[in-house]
Amino acid sequence: MDGLTTLHAAPLALPSNPLAGFARRADHWLGVAVESVAALLVLAEICVLFAGVTARYLFHAPLVWSDELASILFLWLSMLGAAVALRRGEHMRMTALVNNVRPATRAMLDALALAASLAFLLLVAWPAIDYAHEESFIVTPALEISNAWRAAAIPVGIALMVVMALLRLLRICSFRQIAASVLGVAALVGLFWLAGPLLAPLGKFNLVIFFVVVVAATVFSGVPIAFSFALATFGYLALTTRTPMLVLVGRLDEGMSHLILLAVPLFIFLGALIEMTGMARAMIQFLASLLGHVRGGLSYVLIGAMYLVSGISGSKIADMAAIAPVLFPEMKKRGAKPGDLVALLSATGAQTETIPPSIVLITIGSVTGISIAALFTGGLLPAVVLGVALCAVVWWRYRHEDLSGVEKQTGRQIGRLLVVASPAVLLPFVIRAAVVEGVATATEVSTIGIVYSALIGLLVYRQFDWRRLKPMLVETASLSGAIIFIVGCATAMAWGLTQSGFSQDLARLMGALPGGAYGFLAVSIVAFIVLGSVLEGIPAIVLFGPLLFPIAKAAGVHEVHYAMVVIFAMGIGLFAPPFGVGYYGACAVSKVDPDEGISHIWGYMLALLAGLLLVAAIPWFSIGFLKA
Repeated sequence: MDGLTTLHAAPLALPSNPLAGFARRADHWLGVAVESVAALLVLAEICVLFAGVTARYLFHAPLVWSDELASILFLWLSMLGAAVALRRGEHMRMTALVNNVRPATRAMLDALALAASLAFLLLVAWPAIDYAHEESFIVTPALEISNAWRAAAIPVGIALMVVMALLRLLRICSFRQIAASVLGVAALVGLFWLAGPLLAPLGKFNLVIFFVVVVAATVFSGVPIAFSFALATFGYLALTTRTPMLVLVGRLDEGMSHLILLAVPLFIFLGALIEMTGMARAMIQFLASLLGHVRGGLSYVLIGAMYLVSGISGSKIADMAAIAPVLFPEMKKRGAKPGDLVALLSATGAQTETIPPSIVLITIGSVTGISIAALFTGGLLPAVVLGVALCAVVWWRYRHEDLSGVEKQTGRQIGRLLVVASPAVLLPFVIRAAVVEGVATATEVSTIGIVYSALIGLLVYRQFDWRRLKPMLVETASLSGAIIFIVGCATAMAWGLTQSGFSQDLARLMGALPGGAYGFLAVSIVAFIVLGSVLEGIPAIVLFGPLLFPIAKAAGVHEVHYAMVVIFAMGIGLFAPPFGVGYYGACAVSKVDPDEGISHIWGYMLALLAGLLLVAAIPWFSIGFLKA
């Protein structure tokens, strides 16, 4: 199986059908064309954003159109990247059950997963065209062009995914498997459609049917996570409400168009660039000289590195993409299991959610009126508490690690390695200084890191393999498309939950709870762990922040303290399998099978939960350093 468990998990022997050869040839040439365009879009994003930084900071002549053009190109990159990911089988999915069945059954489930993805794409294709048409009447403010140039990325990307899904079915499945999977999915869609009149009177019980039963059934049967969310949302809105489906496309667009998400592909590429230029090797040698002789030493480095660079990009996935390629190869050489590595990486994603400049903190401040400066101050120490909890698990797991083959470095050796590694070690400080000094925004700063790394690779380490550049760009586009498409589908699902009145019902329920402040905090922890696994940080805060923060204040909970508890609870939900989207993002960045990490992650999640309970019980961790 491929490193990332996805639709690559096809039958061991590819079945033959008369159209398989044609499908392979067509897929090859279509893939070459789409991957080339996607790679160029990654390069274009880097150039546009870096040009904006240079013009504004060096020449004091801001390019008013740079962010707008970057946003347009980003939606195209996300959709084409999602198409590339579908072609390459890199859309994240849960295969814990799929991998434990007979090969013939597994092949059938793989075909069903493709057919289910194809069903959503076909169902949403016309609304996507309709949405692009509606957007044609809007003129963009800076470039003064029709917004259809941006919105057209959605129907074009969907059309490409339809073609690639069909070609993939023809390439890896027999006619019998294709017929059975397509007819089976069509029958299920038809049954739900016929049951529409029976579902409408059920009211909010439909939330359980679609957002629990349908999502769980599709996820565990191996349908990619993004398409599982999308199918459930489409079914709920189409069968139980009168919502036009182009609204669903609009919410998908909204979720994929947050400018801060631009950092995801750029940091993914930066991580690959750091490895290719030799900076990763130099940095690892220095870090290993400091802690390599300690049991679990590089795991401690991973926890500390996530703390230091977290918040630079505003995206946990981007933070992971900057760190994992640097540390993981050496950790694997020392015998660390890939499953344990991705489990720890996921846990550090939840641990560092409160470290400024966190986009979640900024969102809380914007929707609740809490001082962002107070949130930034309050977020540092709670992350240390959870980091110490993770270190305790690392110590326990690696207490018997064999270090007989690891030599402790002398002071002179460490100094020499520091000199060699100093250009690489300086990179996080260059990036953070650029943000703090106002040179670049959190979105733009990754381009500074890319330019810096390229120059260091060319001029200092003299290591830059031009032949690897295109594969790196294509890989960046594919991983970015898979990740951003999940965010878009999760945003659409969050909107569907909002329209159901679920958020208001939850607020009323929590406001009536007994137990005072600690009772309210306890229920909030449980609720936001569940919500975090479904909604992701920003949508959940936008939905529930204005409702629950006033209730917390009335219950006697300090707003900053409540913000820390809520963010950590959502983080645990976001990075805990089987539903946590962040966990699959960590697996995608790490190129590790999600199944491998599940058995390792629960110890880290328990440590995070213990740290969260400590932060919740002792408000001083959150508000002790706030000015009176």
